[in-house]
Amino acid sequence: MDKKAYDMGDIDYHWCPGCGNFLIMDILKETLTELDLKPEEIVLVTGIGQAAKMAHFTKMNFFNGLHGRSLPVAMAIKAVNPELKVIVESGDGCTYGEGGNHLIHAIRRNINVTNIIHNNMVFGLTKGQASPTSQLGYVTKMQNLGVFVEPFNPLTFAIALNASFVARAYCGDKEQTKEILKKAITHRGYAHIDVFQPCVTFNRLNTYQWFKENTYYLDDSHDPYDRVEAFRRATEKGKYPLGIFYINPKKTFEENLAAYRENDMPVYKRKRDLEKVSQKLLSFV
Repeated sequence: MDKKAYDMGDIDYHWCPGCGNFLIMDILKETLTELDLKPEEIVLVTGIGQAAKMAHFTKMNFFNGLHGRSLPVAMAIKAVNPELKVIVESGDGCTYGEGGNHLIHAIRRNINVTNIIHNNMVFGLTKGQASPTSQLGYVTKMQNLGVFVEPFNPLTFAIALNASFVARAYCGDKEQTKEILKKAITHRGYAHIDVFQPCVTFNRLNTYQWFKENTYYLDDSHDPYDRVEAFRRATEKGKYPLGIFYINPKKTFEENLAAYRENDMPVYKRKRDLEKVSQKLLSFV
């Protein structure tokens, strides 16, 4: 299958020239192509923001929802049809800010989705305010004396909640990011991938060059099944490690649902006796 299967054709893109979102989109298309996944087998769920516009620019099923509210929608889709590959995609503001509460419980429930977070350390859609991951001292038009709040660490957060799969990638490293995404998408359970990507318009600090100079890859000696070590690596100061930090296989949310304990047929395919269902509901009134 050709990655052009995911192209929308001659459309306008609402991203700035040079935006890291273009690279992530291209990487995602190639990843899905190499996994031999067809557009109709996937649902892309997004929130609000520049990263969330991915749903408008890729040819596949999608749900473009409210700011920070993509994960509960993804959970519902997966619960009704576990056969679908569900990918959640949004930015660091949408996911770690407005969506923080939903993120906590998506990890706890271990919903079987791949959560790709575009982390450019700034609010791009609303013109450059500090985001939850902006660095200390970072100056914006809103934070004109510099950010004084400790930046949110999404990896230590996910590992502390015993997430099923935790990784970090950089969109400037195409092949490495593809390999991380392949493992995340084929992983059974909640997969959390924090992807560094430059905002070329509003973040002049965390540039392509900056990310290249301030990241490195975990080597083969790292054991992703060692939670303590994964947490230690995620707290490192200085250069940011990239790669797969933690893997914790366990039953998914859908596998724990009573509806699938004795019948693996997706709920949407099942025939219902509406009269019997209505009578049962009325019996609770």
